[in-house]
Amino acid sequence: MVRSLTILGATGSIGRSTADVVLAHRDAFRVEAVVGGRNALGLAETAKRLGAKFAALSDESGAGALRDALAGSGIQSGAGRSAVLEAVDRPSEIVLAAISGTAGLEPTHAALKPGRRIALANKESLVCAGAAFMTDARRIGAEIMPVDSEHNALEHALAAGRNGDVEKAVITASGGPFRTWSREQIAKAGAREASAHPVWSMGSKINIDSATLMNKGLELIEAHHLFDLEAERLDVLVHPEAIVHGLVQWGDGAVTAGLALPDMKVPIANALQNRERLFMDLPRLDLAAIGRLTFERADEARFPCLALAKAALQAGGAMPTILNAANEIAVEAYMADQIGFYAISEIVEGVCSTFSGGGRAPATVAEALAIDGEARDMARRFIPAKQL
Repeated sequence: MVRSLTILGATGSIGRSTADVVLAHRDAFRVEAVVGGRNALGLAETAKRLGAKFAALSDESGAGALRDALAGSGIQSGAGRSAVLEAVDRPSEIVLAAISGTAGLEPTHAALKPGRRIALANKESLVCAGAAFMTDARRIGAEIMPVDSEHNALEHALAAGRNGDVEKAVITASGGPFRTWSREQIAKAGAREASAHPVWSMGSKINIDSATLMNKGLELIEAHHLFDLEAERLDVLVHPEAIVHGLVQWGDGAVTAGLALPDMKVPIANALQNRERLFMDLPRLDLAAIGRLTFERADEARFPCLALAKAALQAGGAMPTILNAANEIAVEAYMADQIGFYAISEIVEGVCSTFSGGGRAPATVAEALAIDGEARDMARRFIPAKQL
C-alpha cells in the first residue's frame, strides 16, 4: 500500500536520510509536501527528486529563489509561516517532523490530525511542551512514532512487556568527542572540536549538545513523555560503539535491547512503517566482527549539562522548557566563540535557578513558546558576564 508523506525539515540530516528511504521504496511512499528552512535550491532539488506536490520554505525571503528553482516542474511552492502550515495541512497519512529547534514546535503540533502518524524527530515538541503535545495527540487520535534511534529502540523493547513491569529504561550515548578528555582539556575546547562527533553525522547544534551530553538529557525528557516513565525509571549509559541504542530492564531480571548499526535510515524506515518492516539495503550488524561492546557510566562532573537536564525532568513543570531555551542560547554563543564550553552549563544553571514561574507545565504550545521566549531573553543577559 502506498502511503502519502510530508517531510518537515527536508534539507537537514534527518530529512536527507528520509529521502534516501523514500527513493529506495518508491512503491511504499508518495511525497505530498516538503518543508525546509533557508536552503531554497536544496529544497527544490529534494522536491523534484521525490516528486513532491508542494514545497515550502520557512524563510520568506527565499520565496523567489524557490519559485525560480521549481519553474517548469509543476511543483507548487510558498514561503513563510503560512506556507509551512499549508504544507502541514495538506493531505498526508504520515508527517516526518524533523525541523530542528523550537521553530519546529508549531508546525509539528499543527500536524496532529486524526489517524495521522507523526514520525517524530523534533525534540522540542516533547521537551518544551511534552504534556500538552501528548495530550493533544491522544485527544485528536494521532499516532506518535519516535525517529531517534534511542527512542525507536525503546519503543520496540518496551513492547516485550507491560509498563508497570519496567524497572529501568536506558538510552545510550556514544560519549561524544570528549568522552576520554579531562575536564581541563574540555574547558579549552572550541566549537570545531566539539562538533567532531565520533559516530553520527548531524547538524551543528546537535553536535554541540552531544559533546555536552545535553542531548542525552533532552532524550530522557522525551522518553518520559513518549513512554509514560518517571524520571527514576530512566537512565543513560555511555556506549562508544553505538550498537545498542536502548534497553529495558524488567522486574524479573530480564533485559530487552534494541541493536543496530548506527545509521539513521534504520529508525526512520521503522518510524514511517511502524512494525511493517521495509527491506533496507544496508550493511548488516555482525557482532562477531565487532567482537566487543563496552559500557560506562556518564561522568556528570565533566558533563554537567546531563545533570541539569535530569534535574529539570525531576522538577517537572516548565523547567524542561526553560532548560532547553537557555541551552539553545548558550550553544549559539559557544558556536560564535563568545563563551567557553563550561559556560554553556553555567548559563543554563543560572537561568533555571533564577527563572520564576517554572512550577506549572505549559498547558498549550502557545504557553510553551511564551516561556521559551522569556527564558531565552534571560539567557542572553547572562552572556556578557561570561565573555572570554
